[in-house]
Amino acid sequence: MDFQLKRSQQLAEHVIVVSYDSFSEENWEMAKSLPNLEKLLQSGTYSTKLRSVYPTLTYTVHTTIVTGVYPDKHGIFHNNPLQPFIPEKDQKWFGIREAIKAPTIYDAVKKNKMTAAGLLWPVSGKSSIKFNMPEVHATGGENLALKVLKNGSAFFCLGLELRYGRYRKRVEQPYLDDFTTLCAVDTIKRKIPNLLLLHLIELDDAKHKYGTDSKEVKDAIVRMDKRLGDIQRAVEEAGIQENTVILVVGDHGQLDVRYKVCLNNLLQEQGLIFEEKGKMQWRAYLQSAGGGAYLHIKEGDEEAEALAFAVLENALKEEQYGIEKIFYRNELDALHVDPSITAMVEAKRGYCFDDRLEVPTLLDLDAIKMKYATHGYLPDKENYRCNFIASGPGIKKNHPLGPLEMVDIAPTLGAILGVDFTHGDGRVLGEIFG
Repeated sequence: MDFQLKRSQQLAEHVIVVSYDSFSEENWEMAKSLPNLEKLLQSGTYSTKLRSVYPTLTYTVHTTIVTGVYPDKHGIFHNNPLQPFIPEKDQKWFGIREAIKAPTIYDAVKKNKMTAAGLLWPVSGKSSIKFNMPEVHATGGENLALKVLKNGSAFFCLGLELRYGRYRKRVEQPYLDDFTTLCAVDTIKRKIPNLLLLHLIELDDAKHKYGTDSKEVKDAIVRMDKRLGDIQRAVEEAGIQENTVILVVGDHGQLDVRYKVCLNNLLQEQGLIFEEKGKMQWRAYLQSAGGGAYLHIKEGDEEAEALAFAVLENALKEEQYGIEKIFYRNELDALHVDPSITAMVEAKRGYCFDDRLEVPTLLDLDAIKMKYATHGYLPDKENYRCNFIASGPGIKKNHPLGPLEMVDIAPTLGAILGVDFTHGDGRVLGEIFG
């Protein structure tokens, strides 16, 4: 169905986007039976087949959600810019709107004289969002609170911190998502934005730490349902229920991992990673994306490229390295992977990749009794697609949908708000309206 709403055909004055991080189809049966999500389903339309982008990393996906284009166009190819040899905990993250190479839906909302709010939305620092508490990461001794103020809306953030900061324990869960939900309720009632972008993270954290089928994951899903109820009540108390659409969107799934594979050790054995004058250097380097890894080659070093390809092709033949497939540039074009990437490796189920050099090439997590899950894999892995719910005025009720694409969300948000945002790779999901 070819569907486009012009500005004068606005469906609703307000849209709340709840990014339910790591909410995938494997969680559907449990989540849909809980009261607040069930309420949204009864009054809305839904799919368990929302296809993410590759690699399925949080910042890459969230940038697609707000731009409606794939990573090869928006430029956020990973959570972190390339930083060889720097430990993951010390790496800088993409955080500033300026890093995004495409228009965003919140920019379009502002141009149409409407207001946007953002709460822990990735890559939104120093953006046009009027009421903004961006997700930022403090590294190298930075003060997190000051970094939030510097990159967000200072007075807005200060007010939220003064009212609700006592409920937060740094970034520990469930306190962080409880705090963010309190901030969302406050923002809905005090600011009544036309667009609210909200990122809730507990489910993702629980899967990473405890595995995908753990008690902690089930507990997180129950708590998340309460948060959805709090948001729905805030909409009612703000008196905007008849003019608000709520979207709940998963960004990726997760898969349980037994083996971490440190493929950079193989590149080092071939002299492509080496020490010179007391510093580590590289001609070829694999940047882990969890279930995938990017191969970076120093510009113009054709010899390094050929050697690196040979290393990976030999590793592909060895079961222990857990490589399912190597994607070369022509295949990466079809997957919309950033053009700077030379090649990419995809992990088999049960495996993931790790950048480190100071550890053995193969780490058996079962041997150290460690539970772990991660993402970054191809979006079409079994039971790995995401869930999507849209509920509110003008939305079909209790209506199941088929497969959707992550790039379709931004133009659909535009259609609901009466903003033309159809320039990108996605389409307006006209089938949800009725």
